[in-house]
Amino acid sequence: MKNVYDEKVLEAFLKQQGKLFPEPVAETAEEAEEFLKEALAVVVNSIEEVMDYLDDTGMDITEMSKEEIEQAEEVFAVGDGRYLVVDA
Repeated sequence: MKNVYDEKVLEAFLKQQGKLFPEPVAETAEEAEEFLKEALAVVVNSIEEVMDYLDDTGMDITEMSKEEIEQAEEVFAVGDGRYLVVDA
């Protein structure tokens, strides 16, 4: 797990932030990076790592499929196999 937000991660967050927030929290890559740092968002390399992270944070995911986890409001697919998890 990393807290490094490269261009692809920031772009994915900017495009998908509406699934987690009713109004945009960031409009530029710089604003997105600042928000993600403050939120302690993490970047992981696979859906399995997303599952491990959510489990470690106390979320009950035992009844959830991988597809349901991918659709969770705090999980953002980056598009290259990685995922951004935002603990809002």
